[in-house]
Amino acid sequence: MGKISPVSAKYIIHAGINIDGVVDRPDVIGAVFGQTEGLLGSELELRELQRSGRIGRIEVDTETKSGKTVGSILIPSSLDKAETAIVGAALEVIQRIGPCTAKIEVSKIEDIRISKRNHVIDRAKTLLRQMMEETMPDSQELSDEVAYSVRVMEIQEYGRGRLPAGPSVDESEEVVVVEGRADVLTLLKHGFKNVIALNGTSVPPEIIELGKSKVLTAFVDGDRGGNLIVQELMSVTEVDFVARAPDGKEVEELTKKEIHKALRSKVSAEQMKMESASAPRRAIERPKPVQGRQMPKPEEKETHSKITTAEKDTFSEMLEDLVGTRGAYVLDSKLNILGKVPISELNTTLKSLNTGVHAVIFDGAIEKDLLEAAEKARVDFLIGMDNKVKGRSTKVNLMTVEDF
Repeated sequence: MGKISPVSAKYIIHAGINIDGVVDRPDVIGAVFGQTEGLLGSELELRELQRSGRIGRIEVDTETKSGKTVGSILIPSSLDKAETAIVGAALEVIQRIGPCTAKIEVSKIEDIRISKRNHVIDRAKTLLRQMMEETMPDSQELSDEVAYSVRVMEIQEYGRGRLPAGPSVDESEEVVVVEGRADVLTLLKHGFKNVIALNGTSVPPEIIELGKSKVLTAFVDGDRGGNLIVQELMSVTEVDFVARAPDGKEVEELTKKEIHKALRSKVSAEQMKMESASAPRRAIERPKPVQGRQMPKPEEKETHSKITTAEKDTFSEMLEDLVGTRGAYVLDSKLNILGKVPISELNTTLKSLNTGVHAVIFDGAIEKDLLEAAEKARVDFLIGMDNKVKGRSTKVNLMTVEDF
């Protein structure tokens, strides 16, 4: 007899048998072939179907209990649905097996392709779960990893001392000086390319030379060691600004947000020197009232333009973009950028524009001469990193990073 390939079988007929007596497995198979012979016509004759491979091997499983035989019949089929159903229904005409009364009932016709499809789906779910848990990063992790790898590849060796540095130290007007290679890698990871490391406790000659031609920002750890490095830097070269990591943290541990916040909060080297010199004195002196200066009157404050949510979001985003650039954005009342200029040219720009400027956002401190130029140009908002003219009565809204 021919045997159907398990690969080519499309359906399996499942039938149950109940026999009032004891019979053997060959008796059941013989009854199936014998009692269906000639019932379905020559095209659906079971023996011919089996020879041609369209019906597979008939599997019979029987068990005898209390003088009765029960079991199951499985018939694989590569016929179409209708023909398979006809063959299944033909089994139910069998009423005797051997000398005993019998009843055969088809319980179901299983579509093997559905079973295979379900197996494929279940297996695919398992494999996907393994990939996600063990090896498959999400798209954000993947892009972050690629970006990090590219930026790490950008690290260079600067000067004869082979100091770890970013690729833009020579081209940038401002250079950020950090303590070690790990700090350089952290800043490169977050997009800062104008960074260089001391790579030791002493100040290398390369850093001293950079201080003569660049705007140097010392970015140090938030510990006593960071303070000592700043003091040594200021003693041998010209440092313009000082930024510190939060207390107890190192630069290499900071997140992107913490790095931006620290750089926005940088102070001038002169201010730091004054604070260091006056710190013991402030501890024992009591504040004295300021003579000849009056606080702004309530009616003067009411003339300030009120900031909207959209303006606050726009100003905050632009202020963050300007960190380390020493530049300024000039905006009109619709928050369109009229121009971006270096802060060294900001006074001249405001005098030339005279009117039509709604806001000025810049990477620097608000000082008296700039405020006077903004007042003459009728600027509504003047936004900088720091404010050195606090307490002065003015119609211009003065804001700093602390207001965001």
